[in-house]
Amino acid sequence: MRIVVLAGGLSTERDVSVSSGILVAGALREKGHQVVLLDVFSGYEKNICDIDALFKQNFSFTDKINVSETITDISEVKEKRLNKSDRFIGTNVIEICGEADITFLALHGGEGENGQLQAAFDLLGIKYTGSGYFGSALAMNKGLTKSVLIQNKICTPRGEIFKSIEETSNWSTFPCVVKPCSGGSSVGIAKAETKEEFDEAVKDAFKYESEIVIEQFIQGREFSVGIIGGTALPPIEIAPKSGFYDYAAKYQAGATVETCPADIDEQTDQNLRTAAVNTYNALHLDSYARVDFLLDKDGQIYCLEANTLPGMTPTSLLPQEAAVEGLSYADLCEKIIEISLDKYNTKI
Repeated sequence: MRIVVLAGGLSTERDVSVSSGILVAGALREKGHQVVLLDVFSGYEKNICDIDALFKQNFSFTDKINVSETITDISEVKEKRLNKSDRFIGTNVIEICGEADITFLALHGGEGENGQLQAAFDLLGIKYTGSGYFGSALAMNKGLTKSVLIQNKICTPRGEIFKSIEETSNWSTFPCVVKPCSGGSSVGIAKAETKEEFDEAVKDAFKYESEIVIEQFIQGREFSVGIIGGTALPPIEIAPKSGFYDYAAKYQAGATVETCPADIDEQTDQNLRTAAVNTYNALHLDSYARVDFLLDKDGQIYCLEANTLPGMTPTSLLPQEAAVEGLSYADLCEKIIEISLDKYNTKI
């Protein structure tokens, strides 16, 4: 097959996306596919764009894998663009994706995950992996996610949406968690124990977005459950070695202890899987996803969020869960393509 792996972009998760994209492209090439790895923002800016040649040579815009402890300086990414435009989709991206059998979305955050790119590709007739525009939009916005979960009687921490610092002045429940409404990879998320920490966390969250979510802090064990084609994978438990499960803890090797299958009883395992599938269906997701949970000391499960384009980096959770089921990294990448193509009544 001819496959475009689309990565990069302008979100705070750019580095994570590039790391995922490089690994996915490499795995699919090992399986014998012709793969072009593109940055959705930079595109392919050379004067002559021979699309057939790009697929034959397995073109990659980069081979540098590095997720640092801090987020990418997006202004530097924009400065490197030759035509200096602010258009999200780069030069020749649409044309190259249009010649592929499918585009593997290795994007994380921003326009690549919130449904906007999915809607554009739908209009252009470009096939892609993962959920459609509607489910992507619902899952990306943590406020909308919380509303849908409540309507579907899926337990989630109590919380509210705020659009300004002034609106947050009446919040009085501590400890609490402050997070940007549509961010990912824990960028801008903070736990606040006191009013002083809260005020600082709110200011920081608003640096990333104009809308934030504040919710009660649930003390408990953290789990994630991957879903492929509507079937839940074994839950994985996530335990940071120190502090909060933040951006650095997620992507720096050795910063977190991840146990899969999780050390839980059979009933809890089944409850987590059922809650994951219920969340997946409630949010109108398809193909694959990952759902995150907290389990308190009384055995109550709280759904935190759903990820429509789970990370595929060396430390990512979904590949670890798939491996427990006997699915290698390369096989997982092909499986994602196979079930995504089912949407288009096409087989791999």
